[in-house]
Amino acid sequence: MQERRQWDRLGNGGLDFTTLGFGSAPIGNLFRAISDEEAQAVLERAWMGGIRYFDTAPLYGLGLSETRLNRFLRGKPRDDYVISSKIGRLFRVTTPEQRDGIGKWFEVPSRREVYDYGYDAVFRSVEFSLERLGIDRIDILYAHDLDIFNHGSQTALEARLEAFMAGGYRALMQLRDEGVIRAFGAGVNEWEPCRWLLDRGDFDIFLLAGEYSLLRTESLEGFMNPAAARGVGVVVGGPYNSGILATGPRPGAQYRYSDAPDWAMQQAGRLQALCQAHGVRLVDAAFQFCTRHPAVVSVIPGGQTLAEMESNLQAAAAEIPPALWAAMKAEGLIHPDAPV
Repeated sequence: MQERRQWDRLGNGGLDFTTLGFGSAPIGNLFRAISDEEAQAVLERAWMGGIRYFDTAPLYGLGLSETRLNRFLRGKPRDDYVISSKIGRLFRVTTPEQRDGIGKWFEVPSRREVYDYGYDAVFRSVEFSLERLGIDRIDILYAHDLDIFNHGSQTALEARLEAFMAGGYRALMQLRDEGVIRAFGAGVNEWEPCRWLLDRGDFDIFLLAGEYSLLRTESLEGFMNPAAARGVGVVVGGPYNSGILATGPRPGAQYRYSDAPDWAMQQAGRLQALCQAHGVRLVDAAFQFCTRHPAVVSVIPGGQTLAEMESNLQAAAAEIPPALWAAMKAEGLIHPDAPV
């Protein structure tokens, strides 16, 4: 079974995470379509492997990820797992030609996204998510994609952040205070907005994707350590930086959803060579590195196939010799103060 990590910042019993969680964007037909049966098989293998934390979002497959989780979770005891979803987007029905995410999401509902981080939008978003998921409660809600990557500029992001703090933040506080949800935070692709929010609100858990990994440790001093100091949990998404740390620097390797740049290929190559010298898979080291920070409550790599899920389960159980971490630091490949 999976290692467990308890988070109880508020002293109310908190939440019990499995260190390996399930990031469900891939079962929303990310980059390629899979059948309902394939998605179900991957989810069942995750459950059999002891995974009990599942993260989803309305964005993933424009609703498809949540509806596939509905089928899977039906019949599972509700107290046996932790589930998170997200707010920040509402969806409108449109034509197949005008839907969002063409080229990213395949064979998904025809929907257009409308960003809305306001007070009322949180309640509407939660209502839609509960309906798609077919469950009666969500444990954690993240404000989704409050970052430059999604909003295009620092000015646009600042406007979204201010709108969220004036509206959606109040709604999430209310839902937590009333016991409707157990925790809330933000699910973001950049660490700087997480720090901005951390300094301005009473947040519980952040989902930080692709920003704390063997290739990316800039967030260590700016966000990860301050979060740990305040008892705020971090779920690490994208521990393989979209693939390169799972596949190694092969032709076509992906980094943050695009072809990996030269620097990432070179650094991944050096990391892989060190891992091989110590008899360790690169993907195992990449996963285990993320688990070592005291703020981290779960690591959620994606898995779209049974082979990928098996690899994730293996990575979660891997033993890493201390000499490998020492070699990575000696060669300047990871931050000298990164917890290992």
